[in-house]
Amino acid sequence: MAETPADRADAPADNAPAAAPHAARVIALVDDDRNILTTVSIALQAEGFATRLYTDGDTALKALLDNPPDLAVCDIKMPRMDGLELLRRLRERGELPVILLTSKDDEADEALGLSMGADDYIAKPFSLHLLVARIRSILRRSEVTRRDSAAEPPSEPLPEPIKRGRLTMDPARHLVTWAGKPVSLTVTEFLILEALAMRPGVVKTRGALMDAAYHDDVFVDDRTIDSHIKRLRRKLRAADPQFGAIETLYGAGYSFADD
Repeated sequence: MAETPADRADAPADNAPAAAPHAARVIALVDDDRNILTTVSIALQAEGFATRLYTDGDTALKALLDNPPDLAVCDIKMPRMDGLELLRRLRERGELPVILLTSKDDEADEALGLSMGADDYIAKPFSLHLLVARIRSILRRSEVTRRDSAAEPPSEPLPEPIKRGRLTMDPARHLVTWAGKPVSLTVTEFLILEALAMRPGVVKTRGALMDAAYHDDVFVDDRTIDSHIKRLRRKLRAADPQFGAIETLYGAGYSFADD
């Protein structure tokens, strides 16, 4: 039987396809199912992405930290180190965009993954078209984190920092501080907080926050937004245990209190 890309998944030197364009965005795929790895890898390469394949979280962790891709797609159920533990360790070191693959009935895992900082999740079995759409959406949202405004003058005016009480957000540099203390946010968390802070006191429905954080026709349910809000509060309370600026109006949505 001919060797497939997934058969070489544990050898980092062979992960990047030779034919991949120089500027191709790199997607890491982590799944113990080699058939899924091969199928998804072929589909992503056909869309112009480069792929790196890993069959377990333990092997993937070192590679993702040593040579970060643009985005990682990780299955939750894996041997040696599952996707949730892999996500936790990645979040300790940075904000690499991560999409989790879950089983259809693993709602608890989905909620836990989102609360730990996953950017999105997709339940198996999934449409390759949907996966590609969500990857493109997250990569577009994370583009701001790749800008180096000091190295190259911007072609258009940069957005002004947002200052609301003790909160300061710099959209051009993806920086957030609360009372002068830095707060590290994923792209999705940043966009949700920005949508709230832009109009303090105004209640934003979950649908409005979905539109702010997911610019494409990507469906997420209310629980996804709620999980992101919980994580936002947790991160801001780490900077200030008394943080309470994100308020909940039950049945309506969320607002930012500009105190």
